[in-house]
Order: sequence, then C-alpha cells, then structure tokens
Amino acid sequence: MPKKAQELSAIEVKRLTHAISADGEHYNALHPVGGVAGLLLQVTPSGAKSWIYRTAFGVMLDSNGEVKRDKKGIPVPRRLNIGLGGFPDVTLAQARDKARENKALIDQGINPLEQKRAVKRAIVAAQLSTVTFSKAAHDFIAMKEKEFRNPRQSAQWTSSLNEYAMPHIGDVPVREISLSHIKAVLDPIWHTKTPTAKNIQGRLENILGWCAIHGYRGEENPARWRGYLDKVYPAPSKTHKKGHHTALSYKDLPAFMRDLKQRSGSAACAMEFLILTASRTNEVIGDKRIGKPGITWQEIDFEKKVWTVPADRMKSGKAHRVPLTPGMIDLLESIGKGSPSEHVFSNPKGGIPSNNFLTSVLKRMDVDVTAHGFRSSFKDWARESTAYADEVSELALAHVNDDATRAAYARSELIDKRRLLMQDWEQFCYHGPQAHTGNVVSIGNGKA
Repeated sequence: MPKKAQELSAIEVKRLTHAISADGEHYNALHPVGGVAGLLLQVTPSGAKSWIYRTAFGVMLDSNGEVKRDKKGIPVPRRLNIGLGGFPDVTLAQARDKARENKALIDQGINPLEQKRAVKRAIVAAQLSTVTFSKAAHDFIAMKEKEFRNPRQSAQWTSSLNEYAMPHIGDVPVREISLSHIKAVLDPIWHTKTPTAKNIQGRLENILGWCAIHGYRGEENPARWRGYLDKVYPAPSKTHKKGHHTALSYKDLPAFMRDLKQRSGSAACAMEFLILTASRTNEVIGDKRIGKPGITWQEIDFEKKVWTVPADRMKSGKAHRVPLTPGMIDLLESIGKGSPSEHVFSNPKGGIPSNNFLTSVLKRMDVDVTAHGFRSSFKDWARESTAYADEVSELALAHVNDDATRAAYARSELIDKRRLLMQDWEQFCYHGPQAHTGNVVSIGNGKA
C-alpha cells in the first residue's frame, strides 16, 4: 500500500525538478503529490514532466508461472506503473481524477493497463476490418514494386485490377471477400479471356494472402487456385491454346532480307541487326515506355567483335555476349560510330525509338509477322538445316534452361561455336541455302 503523501498545490507541483546525486549526476525524480496514494510526478533532467500512478494488482509470477513469495511466504504483489499523461497538458486536478478512476477499476478487480490494451486492440481490429480490397491492392503493389524487374509490371497490375476486379470488389472490405466475390470477377472472363483471367486470379490470390498475413482477414483464401479454384474452373490449358509470335518461315527469309536491304533508315537497319543477331526487340532498341535504352556504342567491342548486352536488358537478368559477324560489323560501321552512350538505333530526335519502330517496317513491307518471330525463324533454321548441337542455338537465343547439361554449356557460353553458327546464319539470310559451309547441311538432312 503506497504511503500517503502530503497534498501539494498546483504551484508547488510546478516547482518540482529532477534529482541530482551527491556526485553531481542528474537523473529522473519521482515526486509524490498527494491527494491519491501512489500518484507521482516524474521529472527528467531535460525538464519533461509526466504523471504516473503507481499501485499494485495481483501477484508476481516467476519464470515457471509460480507465485513469487517473500521470505515470510507472503505472495509478492505485482507493481503497476500507469501513465496518466504529461504535465502541464494534464493538470494536477485531472491527474488526481485519473488516478481515482484507475483505483476504482482495481478495486473491481480490473487491471487498468490490460483494459487500455484491450481498447487499443479493439480500435486496431476495427481499422483492419474496414480495409477495402482497393486499399489493400494499392499497398500490396507499392510493396511489390521493389521486387518487380520491369517497372511496367506495377502499371500492368494496377491496370488489370482496375479493369476487372475493382468494379466488383474494390469497395468490399477484404475480411468479407468470399468465393462469390471472386467468381463475380472471374466468371465473365474465364472462358473468353483465359490468360487474362488466370493473371487476375494469381494477383487476387497474392493480395488476399498478403492481407491474411497482415491481419486484415482470416487465413482462408478464396482466390487460391490449387485445391480451391481448380475445383471451380477448368484448367487454362483446357480452355485456351497458347499462341506464338507470328514468324516468317526461314525458307522465305533470304527473299525478305533482299527486300529489307533495299530500304534505308534507322528502323530498317535495326530490323536487319535484330534478325542477324537473333535478338529480342528490347535488347536492340530498348523500351521507350519505361525509358530503357537499347544498344549503345559502348556495348560494342569492335576489336573482339562482341556485343555485350547488359543484364538489366536481358530476360534472364544476366549479361549476354553476342559474337559479331562480318555482316553485323559492316552494318554497324555503315551507321557511323557515335559517342559511347549514344544509341546505335534511335528515333529522328536521337532518343529511344517507339514500340512501332520495327513494326512499321514490317507493315511497309506488307509482311504479317512480328519482330520477335524472327527468333523462331532462326531456331527452326538451326534445328532443321544445320548440324550444330541444340545447346549452341539455345545459347545464341539466350534461353534460360535448368537442365544440368545445358547449364554446363551456358557457363562456357560456347562463344566460338556460336560465332560459327551466326556466320552461317548470316550467309543463309543474305544468300540462301546454296551458301553452305561445313556446318550447314541440305534441307532434309539436318542432324537432330
């Protein structure tokens, strides 16, 4: 039971200061102010003052959960230090009223600190329970942006969810989202836009899983595919056949290249370089939508005849070396070497070309294929018309493969063999199948 202290006035309380030890050390002081037993004013060396109500509630327990006892066997009471606010925001009179309120709770067997914690938990739970799917999706995407390799992924997530999910569940608290809500999103598009629907399903599953971890909802995830939605919808492979980039038959490529060589301009040169190197579009011209440049002159080593594509422009996330053939070198030199950071293939203003840069060339040539499809043309030619091992053409295409044997090939890069392959490819592109070397076989006699 706290000792009854002399009742101080408001003026006396205002004059109270921190403590100083005999050796001059400044430390916090606790001053009884009277009026309510256990009411203290804490004063720090900085001059900050705050109210504390010190009392006892229940008994102390040891590490084994047993009641602690003093030497006489009497249970040791559990001390509570209850903060009542800072002074002078909380006046002396208000502090005494708060102390009496806490004392009244203790007399009823209620722990004031636990009551405060329960109130806070209730407030937090109420706030969490009102988090809408729209808010949760926004926060999830903001968090995932740090992991996305391509900045466009964030925009893609937001755009797809805004179009297909938000009209149905955007304003719904995530704790209330059930299978019926998920079906409202997916039913209209599962059979007609299957790839899109599967992407949306995966995003819903990730967001609701994240919500469960953060306490916004229970652990049940109605958007989960395995063991849940796979019992509701047919597998995407059953309802949608995966399409491929439209490709030109490699047998028609020499004629296409003759037509392409008659055309001038940076776009035509970029298309020719892309075909000869069997590269991806963004590796050659970059991606204007995210401000990522394409090939620059500093990536070209004319002495070693190698183009090194930086890791951040590769799908694999690893730098890729491309052996340069005589035709590639002639093409680059015909453009005229610029400064190291200058784009090799640029728009008329010297900047990153638009997405239609290469497409426009194909449209003018009235060829219904895609720029990416020329990689398939290259692969078909290598497989059907040459004796090169499959791993050589796979490395030329910078394909990532988990197979241990191909991984071993990948470590060596097979740069010399790839150079021979690309030289044969160049000869075929410019001169057709009659330009054979020791590594090229007649159509129909290719080695597997």
